[in-house]
Amino acid sequence: MRLTGEGEIFYTQERMGRGGRKFGLLKFATMLKCSPSTGTGDVTVKNDPRVLPLGRILRKTKLNEVPQLVNILTGDMSIVGSRPQTPKNFNYFPLEGKQIILLMRPGLTGIGSIVFRDEETVVACSGKPLEQCYAEIIGPYKAELEA
Repeated sequence: MRLTGEGEIFYTQERMGRGGRKFGLLKFATMLKCSPSTGTGDVTVKNDPRVLPLGRILRKTKLNEVPQLVNILTGDMSIVGSRPQTPKNFNYFPLEGKQIILLMRPGLTGIGSIVFRDEETVVACSGKPLEQCYAEIIGPYKAELEA
């Protein structure tokens, strides 16, 4: 069944786990297969053309996160905790925040997920280039919340 338009149902993305151990975060595939190497890479922006039609619905409702229940069962994640970041985005976090976050198992949901539920709008409204917005606004604030 081709739910996403490209024949893939699941997508695995490298994320930072407890103690700095990297693991594969499981999600429903919502974007074009070439997405990590095109556009903004591992960051989705508002009205991102790489997101597939069904993917927009799954992302808006957060149903694309359901497969992470497997990550919880395998012990890579907990239900509540800091959201696991990609290595690139984790580098935007200040050192003090990183050290605290790495002590805990990442979670399916946490305060950072709630505050940054619509992260794409934060980037769009910042008036700053994506990387600058992450370095100056999102990374430091999200790290403080998650820690």
